[in-house]
Amino acid sequence: MNDYEIWFACAKLSCNIKNKLINKFKNVQNIWYYSTHDEKCTYINEKIKNALLYAWNKENIKSIKDNIEKNNINVVTITDELYPKALKEYDDSPYMLFYKGDIDRLNKNKSVSIVGSRDCSSYGVNITNIICNDLSRNNINIISGMARGIDSIAHKKCIENNSYTCAILGSGIDVIYPRENKNIYDEIIKNGCVISQFPPGTKPYAYNFPIRNKIISGLSEVVVVIEGSEKSGTLITASSALEQGKDVIAVPGNVFSKQSKGTNKLIKDGAYIFTEMKDIYEILNMNYIKNSFNNNSKMTSIEDKVYNKINTTPIHFDEVLRLTNIDIKQLYEVLFELQLKDEIMCLSGNYYVRNNKTV
Repeated sequence: MNDYEIWFACAKLSCNIKNKLINKFKNVQNIWYYSTHDEKCTYINEKIKNALLYAWNKENIKSIKDNIEKNNINVVTITDELYPKALKEYDDSPYMLFYKGDIDRLNKNKSVSIVGSRDCSSYGVNITNIICNDLSRNNINIISGMARGIDSIAHKKCIENNSYTCAILGSGIDVIYPRENKNIYDEIIKNGCVISQFPPGTKPYAYNFPIRNKIISGLSEVVVVIEGSEKSGTLITASSALEQGKDVIAVPGNVFSKQSKGTNKLIKDGAYIFTEMKDIYEILNMNYIKNSFNNNSKMTSIEDKVYNKINTTPIHFDEVLRLTNIDIKQLYEVLFELQLKDEIMCLSGNYYVRNNKTV
C-alpha cells in the first residue's frame, strides 16, 4: 500500500470511472502522472482531473495510513490477486477494500448472502438459524451486513458453528455499527472477515448502505431474503443482486405480517421461493444431502415432552408454552433443535407442526 493507492481510493469519482482509468493507464502512478503532468491527455477531462487533484491531501493520506497501521487494517486493491474474484466481474466494484480477517476464503468456497429485516420475528430468527446452520456445515461462506436483526442472527450462527462468515460494513472498517455488535465484530475476525470499501473513520451515513448492499450481493452466488417490509433496505440488496445477474430466493411469510410483505412481493415478482434447504442447493448446483446427525440423534426428555404436544395440526408457540410450562427461552431452543432433527417444522405466524416424513 502506498500514498498513490490511498489517494486514488479517496478520490471523489465513481467506481466505474476509477476502473476505466485503471484499465487505461494500468496503475495509479500513471494516472497521477497523466492527470498532473500531461496537459495533452484527452482521456482525463477537467472534471476528473479536478477530483484527482483535490484528493491529493497529504495530511489526509497520512492520517489514513496511520489509522491503518494503528488498527491492524489490511488493504487490497482490484488489481491484486487477493481481491475477491466475484467482485472483479463488475465495472462498478470499488478500487480498494479495507478488511480484517481472512478475505482469501471468499475466492475458494461458494458464498451465499443472507439479508433480512432488522425488526425480525421469531419465525425469521428460526428460519435464519436453520439455513445458516445447514450452509455452514457444508462449508458455504455466509455473507451479511452485521446490521441488527437477521444479519446479526446469521453471523452469530456461523460463530456458534465455528464456520466462515463475512460482514460488509456501511462505515469505515474501524467504525463498528451498531455499537452493540462489537462482540460479533471481534468474533467474526477470528474465523471470518469484515470488509468495508469506505476509508477508516467513515461514519455510518445512510447513503453508504445502498452502496454497501452491492458488495453483499456481488460477493455471493445467491441472495436469500428472510423477512423485510415493502420499504425495507433488504429489497435494495435484492434489487442489486438482480442487476448483477444473481439469483434471489425469498422466504414466504404471513400475508398479514409487515415483515413478510417485501419477501412475498419478491416472490410475486419472480424471485425463487424458499420452501426447504434443497431449494438453495439447487440454485448453487450442489447435491443436497440432509445432515445425518439430525435423523440419528435421539430426543432428550425435554424434547420428547415438547414433541408430544405437537402433531399434524399446526399449534401456536404460545399454546406449546402453556401446555409444557417450559421457560420461554428454553422452549425456543428445544423447538429449534427439533427442527434441526427434522422432527417438526416452523410455519408462518409462529405455528409448529410435525414433519410429515416419507420414506
